[in-house]
Amino acid sequence: MRAISIVLLLVVPLLAQNTVEHGVDLFSRGEYAQAEKAFAGQSSSRGKAFLAMTRAALGRCADAEQDLSISFQSTALQPADRRLAGLALARCSTAAQRFADSARTLYALQEKFPDDADILYEIARLHLRAFNGSVEQMFQRAPASYRVNHLSAEIFEIQGRASEAVAEYRKALEKAPPRTLNLHYRLGRALLMESHEPAALEAARKEFEAELALNPNDPVAEYQVAQILQVQQKPDEAVTRLERAIELDPNFAEALIALARNKLDRNDAAGAITLLEQAVAQAPKSESAHYSLMLAYRNAGRRDDAKRMQQRLDALQNADGGEFNQFLRRIGEAPQP
Repeated sequence: MRAISIVLLLVVPLLAQNTVEHGVDLFSRGEYAQAEKAFAGQSSSRGKAFLAMTRAALGRCADAEQDLSISFQSTALQPADRRLAGLALARCSTAAQRFADSARTLYALQEKFPDDADILYEIARLHLRAFNGSVEQMFQRAPASYRVNHLSAEIFEIQGRASEAVAEYRKALEKAPPRTLNLHYRLGRALLMESHEPAALEAARKEFEAELALNPNDPVAEYQVAQILQVQQKPDEAVTRLERAIELDPNFAEALIALARNKLDRNDAAGAITLLEQAVAQAPKSESAHYSLMLAYRNAGRRDDAKRMQQRLDALQNADGGEFNQFLRRIGEAPQP
């Protein structure tokens, strides 16, 4: 009898463990209803965690969230299981529009798994849901606000509908307080998206100048004015504005590149190299900076340096990030200078 008791003490935990592993296998295959049955009555930390995850996957977050929270913080679970519990908990919070709760969970996960694609995806999804919710609230609760026109214009920009963006920015400017920043700048950009005809260039320049009248320390607006002046064949004025932009922001890579190109046009390769080496240091993934520096080295007779820069440029052009950055630019999310 004693021997039977000992055998049972050994076998029962083993059977329970096998049942949990069977449930995990069902869960991983997406057979959630069967997995829930396998996990029912399990007392182990792992069994309870996967039961909660299964219920969440079945859309029953209310039955799962408490145990998911416990499992996510449990030191008895392996990191991989805690990761799954955290993801399930965050998804439940996002679905319930408790975005702050979801953010806390996801950022805690990101600290432990900084390169995890699933976690990064959920963070992106969370921000998108929160953005959409805030936009809906703004349109419902403050439909007459200039911010509605402002946001509508930005959405039109992303969609490539420049004329409609221009119209919305003009409406926003009519409604906004007199010294509201950034609207003239955004209108200038939208005008450039719409057309590069001489009249459009001049209209855009006036908007950038209007932005500078409100904020004289805006290096990006100075840069935009300089670019237009360059197209309008006013290189001396363009140089003055570029130098001002760099004075305001010495690490402004695009302005450094533009001023360096102007120096190259004037056969000042040494001056261009100084600026472009700084630009490459500030923007190590900028193909434009590397290409311009390669030309400057070549013009200065520094063939070895030009060859080295050509190799770095080739590596940049073959990198995966180049295609992704082009995608970001198409949807309007690429960082602006």
